[in-house]
Amino acid sequence: MAISLDTILDVLRPVIGEAQTTTHHGQHTITVNSSDLVDVLRELRDHPRTSFEQLVDVTAIDWFDKRTPRYEVVYFLYSISNKDRIRIKTGVPESNMHVPSVVSLWESANWYERETYDMYGVIFDGHPDLRRFYMPEDYVDPVSGEALYPLRKDYPLMGIPGAAPIPEFPERDRWKREKEEYLKQYPANPLDTSYNV
Repeated sequence: MAISLDTILDVLRPVIGEAQTTTHHGQHTITVNSSDLVDVLRELRDHPRTSFEQLVDVTAIDWFDKRTPRYEVVYFLYSISNKDRIRIKTGVPESNMHVPSVVSLWESANWYERETYDMYGVIFDGHPDLRRFYMPEDYVDPVSGEALYPLRKDYPLMGIPGAAPIPEFPERDRWKREKEEYLKQYPANPLDTSYNV
């Protein structure tokens, strides 16, 4: 049973007063201040009228020069009992890339927040182990030494030369030799181009 926007706003009114909302294709988005974020998410999770007990994902949006503040952190919640979804957004200015961690509410936020930090540079205050998720810890601009975040809109599409040097591959010669021996014994189908590496 879908939860009406009026119900959600009634639940949140004691926490934040009036809220900025949008609805797209029947799914609601509520934008809140980062200072209210943890209280809003806790209320949506714990209130019996909403019961958004599952955190599906946390990510960010880089609006670059289209909006202020430049970044938004987005929380995707799901109510198992009501079979409904909601998005909660909070703005993050480029000058203060901090939002509170919600790991205390959902353990799954641990990895979602690390991924968002790694890709966008958003710092989740109170996170128990905030470190890079995909990129190496020393992923920095080789010239300026500043940390690089690959999903920011100003990150070059082709990457930054020298930022992530390819590690040594000492097995390469052995691998090529074994591949050649294998192909002598079992010739490749001439129509299969995957062997042309």
